[in-house]
Amino acid sequence: MAQPTQPERVTLYSKPGCHLCDDARAVVASVCADLDVGWSEIDIESDDSLYRRFWEQIPVTFVDGRQHDFWRVDADRLRAALAVG
Repeated sequence: MAQPTQPERVTLYSKPGCHLCDDARAVVASVCADLDVGWSEIDIESDDSLYRRFWEQIPVTFVDGRQHDFWRVDADRLRAALAVG
């Protein structure tokens, strides 16, 4: 897999065994690959404060450090948010 040439702009907060997280990961990976945008994924179970903050909303996506979406990731909406920045 080729590494994006642009800096990381999307963060996906998720947890193992979450089918919505699996769906969101696929959308984020595809959109970011198409736009050559970096992204990362953080397991909320690795940090108690993240778990308390996001446990009812995962998956949660952030774009450029600001919360973008939760529960589902729409590819067109994510593309639009990335086009603005």
